[in-house]
Amino acid sequence: MPLYHDQLNREVNLPALPKRIISVVPSQTELLFYLGLDKGVVGITKFCIHPADKFKSTTKIGGTKQLDIDKIKSLKPDLIIANKEENERGQLEELMQYFPVWISDIYDLPGALDMITRVGELVGRKTKAATLTDTITQNFSQLKPAPSPLRVAYFIWRKPYMVAGPNTFIDKMLQKCGWVNAFDLQRYPEIDADMLRDAMPDIILLSSEPYPFKEKHLAELSALVPSATVKLVDGEMFSWYGSRLLQAPAYFNALMAELI
Repeated sequence: MPLYHDQLNREVNLPALPKRIISVVPSQTELLFYLGLDKGVVGITKFCIHPADKFKSTTKIGGTKQLDIDKIKSLKPDLIIANKEENERGQLEELMQYFPVWISDIYDLPGALDMITRVGELVGRKTKAATLTDTITQNFSQLKPAPSPLRVAYFIWRKPYMVAGPNTFIDKMLQKCGWVNAFDLQRYPEIDADMLRDAMPDIILLSSEPYPFKEKHLAELSALVPSATVKLVDGEMFSWYGSRLLQAPAYFNALMAELI
C-alpha cells in the first residue's frame, strides 16, 4: 500500500491512485485542474472559483471553514486535499475517520513548491508538477525587488481592520517584493486607526480577498494615513500558493513599477 506524508508529517495511506478527489482549498483546487485532473476532482468548495468552467460544473461541498460533511460522504472520495490554516481542524479530523486526508501547511515559497511536488506524486502527475515548480522558480528569478525597503500594511479585512503580519505566506510575498511589513504582530492581527498611524506605512495595500476591498475604500484609508499610497491589489497573487504562482512574479513587478 503506497504510503505518503503530508506537510504536517502525517502518514496518508492510499491503496491506489485516487480517482475521486475532493479539494477544500481554492488554490489547491486550481492546481489539481492545472495538473489535468479534470475528471478526478468530484467536489470543491464554493470559493474554488478557478478555473471558472470547472467551478460551474463541479459539485460544491460548502465553504472552506463550513464543509458539508454529509455531502462529502455521499461523494465517496478516495482522497481529500486540505490545508491546516484554511480548514477547520475538527471537521478535518471527522473526515479522517472515513477518508484519506492530505493536509498542506504553507508559509513561504519553498513550502508551496513542496506542496505542488507532493500533490503531483499523490495524483499521478509527478512530471507535470516538476515542470510547474521549475517554471515558477524561474519566474520568481525574474522578480526585481523594490529599490528601497518601503513599509507596507497589507489589509485583509474591514470592520474590524485586519492585516497580514509575519509568519504568513502573504508576508513572504511582500518580502519577495523587497518590502518591509509595517506590523510585527504575528499572523493576522486586528488593528485600529491609531495602530495604523503608529506603524507609519509608506504603502497600504487593500486585498481583493477575503474581504472584497473596492475603490470606495481607498479614501477611507487615505484619510487615516494621508502620507501613504493606498492601492487595491489582487489577493490571489499574494495568497494563492498553487499554479497561480506562475503569474505572481509578473504581477509583483508591474505593481512595484506603479508604486515607484
